[in-house]
Amino acid sequence: MHTPASRFLSRTSSRSLSISRVAGALSALTLAALLGACTLPQHPDSAAPPTDPYNPAATQLLDDTQWELTSWADASAQPRTIPHGDNGEPITLNFSTEGGKRRVSGYSGCNRYMGTYDLKDGKLTFGPLAGTRMACMQGVGGALEQPYLTGLTHIARSGVQMNPPPQLQLSLDDGQVLTFTRRGK
Repeated sequence: MHTPASRFLSRTSSRSLSISRVAGALSALTLAALLGACTLPQHPDSAAPPTDPYNPAATQLLDDTQWELTSWADASAQPRTIPHGDNGEPITLNFSTEGGKRRVSGYSGCNRYMGTYDLKDGKLTFGPLAGTRMACMQGVGGALEQPYLTGLTHIARSGVQMNPPPQLQLSLDDGQVLTFTRRGK
């Protein structure tokens, strides 16, 4: 038989059980939320291909810099031998804005060259280039001089990678790619 006291105890005990279940469910939800907060969020572009490190817009940073040719790939992506000149001097590309004009100069494997350059819409172009006319000894530098100077006048795309080491990449109309590494500061 149920007495009023036993009915009271029965109701109190089922309330405690209900509160205990609710507290357990809240604890589980809190734990799940905390664990969910510990995972790294996925950026919507995480599946996108990596960006091209050679940023065409960064060509605006070429003024007053010096570069050394460190890689030359032909149209089939095969590397070409990079000369360091017949006297050990590397092929160079130097940009200057001294006197308020954009001028380029450097060493082309046998001779020194100079001319003008322009940067428009992220593209690097060179004006007419002139050079010294030293007689070149047979060697890699002399053999590469004319293709190098011709390549500078046929740039299809240019870009600069500012992550260390800073590099300038020139893609030529015929598919060749010249990569320069920044010299000095």
